[in-house]
Amino acid sequence: MTADAFLLYGTRAVEAEPVRLRAGTLSADFVNGNLRSVHYGGIEVLRAIAYIVRDRDWGTYEPTLTDLVIDQGADAFTVIYSASCLGPGGSRLGFQATIKGSADGHLIFDVTAVPESDFETNRCGFCILHPIAGLAGSPVTVEHTDGSVVATKLPDLIDPWQPFKNLQSITHQVQSGVTAECRMEGDTFEMEDQRNWSDASYKTYVRPLALPWPYVLPAGQSLRQTISLRITGDAKIPVAAAIDEPVRVELGEAGPKLPDIGVIIYPDDVDTALTHLPILAALGPQQLIFHYDPTRGHGLDALRSYARLAMAYPVSTTLECVVAGAGDLSAELSGVADMVRQAGLTLSAIAVSPSVDRQSTPPGNAWPECPPLEEVYAAARRAFPDMRLGGGMFSYFTELNRKRVPPNQLDFVTHCTCPIVHAADDLSVMQSLEALPFIIASVRAIFGTKPYRIGPSTIAMRQNPYGGATKANPGGQRIAMADRDPRHAGLFSAAWTIGYAARVASVGLEQLTLSAFTGPFGVLAASGEPVAEGTPRPIFRAIKGLCEMAGLAHLTARTSDETKVLALAGRSASGKTVLWLANLTANDVEVDTSALGQSRLVMAPYAITRIG
Repeated sequence: MTADAFLLYGTRAVEAEPVRLRAGTLSADFVNGNLRSVHYGGIEVLRAIAYIVRDRDWGTYEPTLTDLVIDQGADAFTVIYSASCLGPGGSRLGFQATIKGSADGHLIFDVTAVPESDFETNRCGFCILHPIAGLAGSPVTVEHTDGSVVATKLPDLIDPWQPFKNLQSITHQVQSGVTAECRMEGDTFEMEDQRNWSDASYKTYVRPLALPWPYVLPAGQSLRQTISLRITGDAKIPVAAAIDEPVRVELGEAGPKLPDIGVIIYPDDVDTALTHLPILAALGPQQLIFHYDPTRGHGLDALRSYARLAMAYPVSTTLECVVAGAGDLSAELSGVADMVRQAGLTLSAIAVSPSVDRQSTPPGNAWPECPPLEEVYAAARRAFPDMRLGGGMFSYFTELNRKRVPPNQLDFVTHCTCPIVHAADDLSVMQSLEALPFIIASVRAIFGTKPYRIGPSTIAMRQNPYGGATKANPGGQRIAMADRDPRHAGLFSAAWTIGYAARVASVGLEQLTLSAFTGPFGVLAASGEPVAEGTPRPIFRAIKGLCEMAGLAHLTARTSDETKVLALAGRSASGKTVLWLANLTANDVEVDTSALGQSRLVMAPYAITRIG
């Protein structure tokens, strides 16, 4: 790393460097007791093999490791350690782990867990992540627990439910003549398509979701699980690229217009936004999205505050309206319309979604009571007859994929994403960008050419559909499902934001929202951040750049290594080309832009750069 961690991540805490384990052409990174980036012959075979313990809100425990021993030889490696998780009320789960790898392509990860007292959990056991790049839609062979073997395929479009259940093993092709069999023992496993949550993986996990959760591991009762990976065939080792070979950038054909950029506004944000109007004007969003939630006490005062901001910064406005749905829908939504008029709030559009749909309904669980969406949309249309009407989910694509809204009554469809639902480490967050093209392809497959909006999508989680609440994060750590994330204040977030826009640019979005104006999701700093309180965070420059590109024709922009650098390009009516580059890594990266008539440049960690 060549920069101050505080500037990069908004925190001085730096993730532990992984230990690279090698056995011949087999390699894996050992990180916090688990394996990441399992490669064979230089090709990624598995994204992770991890032993995961989750609490009743699907939060992930961070186990304490002791007695760690790593034995690394030329043709084999062995890792042994003990670990423990401390649960509510002093409950504790201890486990012993052994990892062995050999040059013949065999890898074993074995764990025996013993609760010291009754231990409540939503999940305790292995998660295996298959990568999506190059594997989506490809053939696999699945062996079930009853011994049956099925030749099938990994989903290409995102599967809303589990593509495979009762798994014993899954085998896929690594490269021509090389296959990898991953075998699971010790419990019942199934696979879910984690692209639903913008994770860049297919996840095979322990204990079917149809079984009750949370559940209790009885005190003193041991639980053993084993994952065996066996790779067969002769790997054709790719020729290693020169260390100093730059990432190349190339532009292609023009496509749809780049979207308008919005910012989300909450009632508590309005006064700060009014105080900083010159900064809001300099940012230049084309849309203000006003969040309105009667279940949280929002009413006429909230709408009046939005009216003040809309008059001070006159751009298009959308009311993100949560529908309580507890009584007569027409009365509820006509009441909202009356208050909008009374407040003097001029709206360009309204998006509606029942409050109950903010909570996820996992596979095997009954759907909660909810007014029919056709009736919700009809009531909204009657209340706001001359306004564009949107619907979908104010939560994530997962919920939209599982509860597919009727689009005929809608003028646009919308959803959000969040990259820290399952994991919050730096690599997983950046890798989540890989899943976005699959999400937009799946939305288009469901809803066709219906106008489409995404956001607000931020690193931190603004609501938790999978538990009682988001996780408080007063210490500014990297925590899954956290209500705030320190990286939002650092250069990391700026790079992630440009990368996000680059990944969704080809779909022809109507609107993209990747920040608030103030608060934990905003572009203005709070105290204790890398920049002074009230001044723009690094993400400000990224959002401002996207605002300036809104309406330009998207130009296809590719890089030779999209795990390192992503590119977003647009062309104005006069023919001027604007290009943004984002370094997605914690290292300096040399970029070759000679195809654009530019000289080479070196991008600092998580830097964003504009050309043109």
